[in-house]
Amino acid sequence: MEISVKDRKENRLLRRAEARFEVEFEGATPSRKEVKEKLCAALNSKPELTVIGWMAQGFGKNTLSGYAKVYEDAASASVELPHAVLREKGEKKAPKKGKAKAAPAKK
Repeated sequence: MEISVKDRKENRLLRRAEARFEVEFEGATPSRKEVKEKLCAALNSKPELTVIGWMAQGFGKNTLSGYAKVYEDAASASVELPHAVLREKGEKKAPKKGKAKAAPAKK
């Protein structure tokens, strides 16, 4: 798997860098986790401060393109939406808050 950063720009207001990248691979499409590991190495960033915004692959192609955000610190990264953070950790949904449903009463 080869990764190349096509564009990188600084967003000083949000204290992050935004990068567009392209991945060339053989065989099965790599997972977000695999792409993130390679991307962090290419961008010289920490995995906990890197969030992949999106990845897209053309039908039948062995390349995919994507967009990532690299934050300067954990406080800056806290602006990310909760579902994006869960997606980066590999979780499907956030645990539900509130009371558990009680069993129906017997008659």
